[in-house]
Amino acid sequence: MAAFAYKALQSDGSLVEGTIEAGGRHQAMQQIEGRGLKPVRLTEQQGTSQPVKNGNRAPAAGAAPSPAWSLPGSGRITPRMLENFTRLLSSLLAAGVPFSRALVILHREAVAPAAKTKWKEIHDLVVDGMSLSSAMARSPETFPRVYVAMVEAGEAGGFLDVVLAQIADFQAREKELKSKVIAALVYPAVLLVLAVAVIIFLLVFFIPRFQLVFKGFNAELPLITQVIVGASEVIRSYGLIVAIVVGVVLFALRGWLGSDRGRRTWEGWLLRFPAIGPLVAQYAMARFCRMLGTLIGAGVPLIQGLNVARRSIGNQILVDAVTDSIERVKEGQPLGTSLARNRALFPGAVIEMISVAEESGRLDRELVRIAGTTEADLDRQLKTVVSLAEPVLLFLIAAFVGTIFIGMLIPIFSLQDHIR
Repeated sequence: MAAFAYKALQSDGSLVEGTIEAGGRHQAMQQIEGRGLKPVRLTEQQGTSQPVKNGNRAPAAGAAPSPAWSLPGSGRITPRMLENFTRLLSSLLAAGVPFSRALVILHREAVAPAAKTKWKEIHDLVVDGMSLSSAMARSPETFPRVYVAMVEAGEAGGFLDVVLAQIADFQAREKELKSKVIAALVYPAVLLVLAVAVIIFLLVFFIPRFQLVFKGFNAELPLITQVIVGASEVIRSYGLIVAIVVGVVLFALRGWLGSDRGRRTWEGWLLRFPAIGPLVAQYAMARFCRMLGTLIGAGVPLIQGLNVARRSIGNQILVDAVTDSIERVKEGQPLGTSLARNRALFPGAVIEMISVAEESGRLDRELVRIAGTTEADLDRQLKTVVSLAEPVLLFLIAAFVGTIFIGMLIPIFSLQDHIR
């Protein structure tokens, strides 16, 4: 069991702070909501929990600032800051706090200088008469386009607090899924780095020792040994130049991927890649379905929800395909029929489930359910791919190192014959 410090809103709009023990963050959120509170901030504690302290808007004197809001001194808005900003704003609006006052509270509650500055900037723009979505659109480095589009939909429909709560939940799920992907790729990445380090060590420090022995006999070396020795000489003589060239190539590649043509080429290649392509398509479908289901459940019209949800896909090729489907929905075709042409993104079974849910009037719940099922299946597939990648990487490491050793041992046996 872990201890979590929380800050939540009571039914009368006052803030309450305390600690709670739970098996995980999600369980802690459920316990807080079960007490009739609206969670605003939830942070896992490393030490012993403290008694509940009610009715205080600021942390206890002498207490350390909660890392849920920020890392002091940080110069940018972190995803956790943005999630907590969204959840607190939603809770304040749902409790009936005036919009301007809610933004003032957000500014006052923020700990990091970057957060204080950004929230005050948003407050000033809104007070000057700008809509919240327009104010957020001025800071694309903080508020993604999908985020701004969802806020705009909530403002247009008059249910901003509901949409903000949905955005916060969506951000939490996205962060959890990304953390799983990163955690799954850590071990293969470490193996790859170790493999490169071992090979460089052998080429720079190990091979030259043997090279001195070979020169003393003036014997012709086998081809594999010549290749290894040549690679060693290149690394030792031109290693810095090679590193600079690789850096320039990576920088140019990054710039190319940042262009529209480069990004589309890369995304198309990813979709065609045997192992990665299906995972990319599944991840895009899960994001699309969860976003669309969330928006429809919040009361956003279907067309507007589709326009927002397609931006969450990420892959521009798939975005273009969904855009064509949206045009067919505008013409009056059912959603399931319109999406049926995008087999790369929506399998036949998913299309059938969407069609049935659309006919029965439970499209929002079914889309969220499909997203949850797809994410669980994606998690299993990712674990399988990573479990297969580990032995493949180990095999490649052993093959490279073994080739180097064999390439250096073959001349030794031939040198014995030469001595005789």
